[in-house]
Amino acid sequence: MTPLVLAVNLSLSFAGLAALCLSLNRHHAEVFDRRAERAAVLRLRLFGWLAIALSLVVAGLWEGWAFGPVQWIGALTGAALGLVLLLSYRPRYVAPAALAALVAAALPLAVLAAAA
Repeated sequence: MTPLVLAVNLSLSFAGLAALCLSLNRHHAEVFDRRAERAAVLRLRLFGWLAIALSLVVAGLWEGWAFGPVQWIGALTGAALGLVLLLSYRPRYVAPAALAALVAAALPLAVLAAAA
């Protein structure tokens, strides 16, 4: 089940990192043309850290705690690279891409949960 777990890890890592990125005023203004409100910043940060933590739990539970964290670090690295490239060349696509990543994580996560 490694490809499914990797897909979920990449998707959750991308969504979490994008949320943390959008919680910064500079990036939020690039994407939405306005500064973030304080409540939105707190929600984005909370969601970002929860998504990253969930991706670690998914990796650990389904890949084992010996290999799962290694896969998790790789997924975080790949997601961060994709986010940096997207922010550099198409910053307006960050929010839709993060939402698409959440949708992309939902189906494999449901399959993994049903298999457990």
